[in-house]
Amino acid sequence: MARVTIKNSEELALMRESGRLLAQVFTYLDHHVKAGISTLEIDRLTEQFIVQELHSRPASKGQYGFQFSLNTSINEVVCHGVPSANDILKDGDIVNLDITLEKNGYIADSSKMYRIGTPSEAANKLVDVCYEALWLGIREVRPGATTGDIGHVIDRHARKHGYMVVTDYCGHGIGKQMHEDPAIHHYGLPGRGVRLEAGMTFTIEPMLNVGTARVKTLKDGWTVITRDNELSAQWEHTIAVTAGGFEVLTLRPEEPQEWRIG
Repeated sequence: MARVTIKNSEELALMRESGRLLAQVFTYLDHHVKAGISTLEIDRLTEQFIVQELHSRPASKGQYGFQFSLNTSINEVVCHGVPSANDILKDGDIVNLDITLEKNGYIADSSKMYRIGTPSEAANKLVDVCYEALWLGIREVRPGATTGDIGHVIDRHARKHGYMVVTDYCGHGIGKQMHEDPAIHHYGLPGRGVRLEAGMTFTIEPMLNVGTARVKTLKDGWTVITRDNELSAQWEHTIAVTAGGFEVLTLRPEEPQEWRIG
């Protein structure tokens, strides 16, 4: 049985603030993520903005020995891409930036797909369908629903469009620790898994592949790629379960603000 941490109103307020600040990081990066920039430069800009402008901490840096402030996952990289001076974004790439931020002891976690220049129609469709799957999962969140309800709608939507959900990685509870219970799988059966209740906070972060769901980790011990080198996409938000449904704690300004609370 998962040992889930239920946040009180004061803790949720702190989580909300961390999420609000993290959304600002993406707004800042929107002006910098373009063809010609290296992922190492994106890392430098991210850390500088979080520390100097937001007076917060990049929670990924130092976590499990990771040396950077975000993950940069390009094209066939599924997740945990390591920033590098040699990885220069180019026209047609799709890249996921996965960032965590800690403020006042509480962590928010979110990721966004960026389209560099003019990606292919296939790449654009994958990015769009993955985003739709994320929101279908979010809209299942309410007291009394289950983690299986979330995973089921995500997997169903992916398969409807011919994509496979990565099953090796999942969303997770979050709060004072980056990874808490419960695990949020992006596949499952309705009514199964952990039952949701108000005060839970967790991430939903589906990863969809064009080809096989199988993945492999590179020799750096971090970077996870599709085993068939086909494209992958991921989106992520931090969610709170409320008495009336959900609150998206990391909603970005370009997203419809009525989506924040359901």
